[in-house]
Amino acid sequence: MILNSDQLNAYDRDGYLVLESFVSAEACDELRARAEQLVREFDPSVISVFSTHEQTRTSDDYFLDSGDKIRCFFEENAFNSDGTLRQNKEQSINKIGHALHDLDPVFDRFSRTKAIEQLVSDLGINAPLLLQSMYIFKQPRIGGEVTCHQDATFLYTEPLRMVGLWLALEDATIENGCLWAIAGGHKLGLKSRFMRVFPATDGLAAGYRPPATAKTVFRVSDDSPWPEERLVPLEVKKGTLIVLHPLLPHLSRENKSSKSRHAYTLHVIDESVRYPKENWLQRSEEMPLRGF
Repeated sequence: MILNSDQLNAYDRDGYLVLESFVSAEACDELRARAEQLVREFDPSVISVFSTHEQTRTSDDYFLDSGDKIRCFFEENAFNSDGTLRQNKEQSINKIGHALHDLDPVFDRFSRTKAIEQLVSDLGINAPLLLQSMYIFKQPRIGGEVTCHQDATFLYTEPLRMVGLWLALEDATIENGCLWAIAGGHKLGLKSRFMRVFPATDGLAAGYRPPATAKTVFRVSDDSPWPEERLVPLEVKKGTLIVLHPLLPHLSRENKSSKSRHAYTLHVIDESVRYPKENWLQRSEEMPLRGF
């Protein structure tokens, strides 16, 4: 086992776990170089902006069809009023997602290590499937805020057997937009689900009536405010892995500093769970989920 009993107890208590020096600096640099190459090769013929403030509005087909593809998404503040980029393309991308781990050999190799496989096994994921991956840039001065959320809102399973892995590819500090978490907040229960709209399903009977043009909707079961007074900053060094419980409320603030905050995230589910078709992230039948 990678995790000892004290670490497992801390994860159960807090909903997160910080594992320093989980990945070498050289491995982090290799992943950064590959991501930067992907952005250089990216032809922005389709402009898709990632925003957590208006996610139902910005959930276009380019985003919704990215579950089995590699696609780039721009920062919300990357554009001038006339639609042109404020700075070069390389400094304007918010993230790359969502099947890097399956479609790119560098990310595939990085994501499918024995250490990661053993880690998720220690956390009770006995038949792991790699669900989604994201490379997050958190660009200098324009890196957007990610509002307080639970991963299970977007990647819901029945039963809830999933784990999020957030790896710092650079030092993450309060100044450049590190993660903040509500310690113990995973015991508050799931507050909402982000779902695809299927007009012919029981969605209308469930109490929400989305606009005719909507493709996604938040189904809210608890609209009480987050206890943000309990937020703690997770400032970590390059190579540190933060393990996130699917119900843990967490956020990251804007990056107004001159330093980027690159990170790589991977979500792993258990093969035994039901993965609903209403989840926003879906794959084609030609590209099923794979394990290690």
